[in-house]
Amino acid sequence: MKKMNRIARSATTAVAIATGVAMFTAPASASPHHPRHEASDAPVFVQSDAEDGNTVVAYDRADDGTLKQQGVYATGGLGGKLDGAVVDKLASQGSLTYDPAHRLLYAVNAGSDTVTVFAVRGDRLVRRQIVTSGGEFPVSVTVRGNLVYVLNALDGGSVQGYLNVAGHLVKVPSWHRGLGLDPAATPQFTHTPGQIGFTPDGSRLIVTTKAGGNSFEVFRVGLAGIATKPVITDAPDSVPFGFSFDRTGRLVVTEAGPNAVATYRVDADNHLTKVDEKATGQTATCWVATVGNDVYAANAGSGTLNGLRTRQDGTLTSLTTTPTGAGTVDVSVSGDGRFLYAQTGAAGGVDAFRVNADGSLTRTGSVVVPGAVGGEGIAAL
Repeated sequence: MKKMNRIARSATTAVAIATGVAMFTAPASASPHHPRHEASDAPVFVQSDAEDGNTVVAYDRADDGTLKQQGVYATGGLGGKLDGAVVDKLASQGSLTYDPAHRLLYAVNAGSDTVTVFAVRGDRLVRRQIVTSGGEFPVSVTVRGNLVYVLNALDGGSVQGYLNVAGHLVKVPSWHRGLGLDPAATPQFTHTPGQIGFTPDGSRLIVTTKAGGNSFEVFRVGLAGIATKPVITDAPDSVPFGFSFDRTGRLVVTEAGPNAVATYRVDADNHLTKVDEKATGQTATCWVATVGNDVYAANAGSGTLNGLRTRQDGTLTSLTTTPTGAGTVDVSVSGDGRFLYAQTGAAGGVDAFRVNADGSLTRTGSVVVPGAVGGEGIAAL
């Protein structure tokens, strides 16, 4: 407790300096792609989002990509469920986020408005801290160097920033921003924000608003923290949901409205310019992961994964459609790019796939995650 008090007292004076260090000395491993690991040190973590007690389940990854359960770790918080959700209680991407620079794992507790910080020790977790999310119903976390931001979905949506000081998160009150969405819009699972994420260079935070705003809110991040107001790019009827980045730094977004994947350029004025859009031909296209310029979109309504590829000019070409278990939700690619893991919300499972050189996927197995029906949040190291 005394240590934490000292950390809290020093945080205010350390913010500007530490933020500058985080912005300009953040290691390459803070990019959307994790550092490489050998299979023996490449676990997969899955969040249950159980409403009676949230947990993170740890799996060992074998050489062929199959998973073996190692342990179940209580977050000390509660999972939550948005009104109208069926196979995706949080209706978000990034609810379980790995911080490779500090070897920490961040898990949202949507039902208790908190975030749990775990230390990652190989395939084992040590609960280090539980912090308030700074809002109502946290659904997504992003990290860059010593900066961590949490997206809260309810009460109009909000963003809260934290500083990592000596391995502990310290909430910075001045790094809180409301998103200005209609708090009464229904159903909640389609009208709440979907994801928060740093651009690869760490200079901006991007938030997708789904049907609540049909827009992207982009915040500049500087030495003093987050911009007071975002730059908003409207995307009528697109319902922008999950996103990642290709090798060149272009934004790759799932659009649940037209069931499509789109690429965007992030402009110097913080607006986004659409480069291309490709329909998936599936239903409820909501989650996405990238491996270099290969893109994998998850379709909850169809129980499938779409493989696409971004060309040098940002245009998209379709590769494959691969079946999964019912209710495909959050997806994550292993740090070495060899395997893709897809949560299947209907049964609360994870399907494992080998990523082939041509971008196709070969299924290698599946597991049922304890207590994770409708759960979201997966991090493959």
